[in-house]
Amino acid sequence: MEVPPPEPRKLLQAWMEWETGDVTPGRVMANLKTGGLRELLEGLVEAGGPGAGPAGGPEGDDAAASWAPVV
Repeated sequence: MEVPPPEPRKLLQAWMEWETGDVTPGRVMANLKTGGLRELLEGLVEAGGPGAGPAGGPEGDDAAASWAPVV
């Protein structure tokens, strides 16, 4: 089965629905998945652009360890 290419507009729309509280978290995750979020992120990492992680950005391995959520 061929996977369609990611749809950035669809992904942004799903994100915005989550931010405004219009849909449940489970529905948002489903929309992000069907919109191709994984494929989009994988493509960005492979391209090695800014913020692509340890291989492509200045964050390094310590970035995740030092990150703390803001509540």
